[in-house]
Amino acid sequence: MSATHLDRVFHERGRLAICSSLVAQPPGATFTQLQDACELTDGNLNRHLHALAEDGIVVTERRTGRGRPQTIVRITAAGRERFLAYIDALEAIVREVQRSSKTNTSPMRTAPARSTSQ
Repeated sequence: MSATHLDRVFHERGRLAICSSLVAQPPGATFTQLQDACELTDGNLNRHLHALAEDGIVVTERRTGRGRPQTIVRITAAGRERFLAYIDALEAIVREVQRSSKTNTSPMRTAPARSTSQ
């Protein structure tokens, strides 16, 4: 598995945080909960949610009732599947890097040779 096989829609800090939060909360989260969990501004969260919604990864629902209206965001079944596949691919890359770092000694990991002449 190479980094070129990663789903680019998730390969951005904000979208990674949003999808991680939503996968952990199947019933969904409010806009404010996501904003707090992901540490994003209103504008950034809106932009990322729009991009994810265009790809069918999340859906938003505006709920009205008592008090202020709330926007509820949920990850779709297809979005969950794509995100978990992305995480699996990322984990495979990390395992490969760890495996190759154990078999190949990096010059940065070895101590410099000491000179015996002075």
